Amino acid sequence: MKVAIIGYGKMGHEIEKVLRERGHEVVATIDVDNRKEMMTPEVLSQADVAIEFTSPSTAYDNIRTCIEAGVAVLSGSTGWTERKAELDELCRRKGGAFFYSSNYSVGVNVLFRLNRWLAAVMGRMSQYSVGIEEVHHIHKLDAPSGTAATLAEEMRVASGGALNVKKEEIVSVREGEVPGIHTITYDSEEDTLTVSHSAKSRRGLALGAVLAAEWLVADGGRKGVFSMDDFLKI
Repeated sequence: MKVAIIGYGKMGHEIEKVLRERGHEVVATIDVDNRKEMMTPEVLSQADVAIEFTSPSTAYDNIRTCIEAGVAVLSGSTGWTERKAELDELCRRKGGAFFYSSNYSVGVNVLFRLNRWLAAVMGRMSQYSVGIEEVHHIHKLDAPSGTAATLAEEMRVASGGALNVKKEEIVSVREGEVPGIHTITYDSEEDTLTVSHSAKSRRGLALGAVLAAEWLVADGGRKGVFSMDDFLKI
């Protein structure tokens, strides 16, 4: 698999390490200092897939450029997804491939599934109040995290609106070099139920992204808009 890495910060470096360990070729590394020269159809077309982890301010344009260049793109950038529907439509219209997740950790995506089931049950239990807390390293630009925002939205939908944790109600903590902790708490006078996922390093995110990219380009490549639910479908 030939890969263009878009965003060469800590995640980009970790993704590169996992790619090389798994025998893949990195054909381009694109970051803020070379984006103007490298973010072109000529460069991107060398890759089977582009893996994009950048910032809320650049993600939309990066993904759009990949789709318009006819290159499959997988993104983990957060804080921009109010415009995702535009890119979904563009991808379908162009016959391209676009994979998005706010978190590529396999464990977190199991948490997403558990969260939906739990919200459907707990939404009928009026004695419980619900809260979400996320903890990340001090370098993370968006708050709340995309993962926490996804958890909140899926809770709202699964509970039919009974559990509606707004973004401003999510507790966001930025400290040290914490890779990521997401905790959902249901609290009542009778008991407390807590579900939590703690990442040990960025490697789990990088490995999940590479596994998803491999799935996206396998057997001649998939076409359409995909998520981790598609990848994990059993």
